[in-house]
Amino acid sequence: MPDEVKPNVNEASTHDAQLAAESIASGEEKAPNVDFDADYKTAQQFSVSDVDRTGEGAAAAEAATAPKYQTSQPVETKTQAQSTGNPDDFLELAKEVGNSKTEGVTNVSDDLVKQALEKGERKN
Repeated sequence: MPDEVKPNVNEASTHDAQLAAESIASGEEKAPNVDFDADYKTAQQFSVSDVDRTGEGAAAAEAATAPKYQTSQPVETKTQAQSTGNPDDFLELAKEVGNSKTEGVTNVSDDLVKQALEKGERKN
């Protein structure tokens, strides 16, 4: 179902658009009709190329997205913690985790925050 375009002279973004809106408003030119449904259907036809509709397109897509390097497959391992009932084992584990350098636990000082803010500021 076509929709009629109703241009607003005050909202025209360029001089040409303003002139076109004025001529449509004055009746010198006919307002264009836009059929969104037909335009959408036409756009869908152009969204997939002819080669993509064939086996050749599928092979080209597979070749383009194929990994360039061989990667190893992950192996699932199961670890079961042995319950010892000794609280000292838990404390030792907590100390190991707390001192881990690979974890996201660090000490943040005011100086460190200040340095981060200075590095993040835009330089003119």
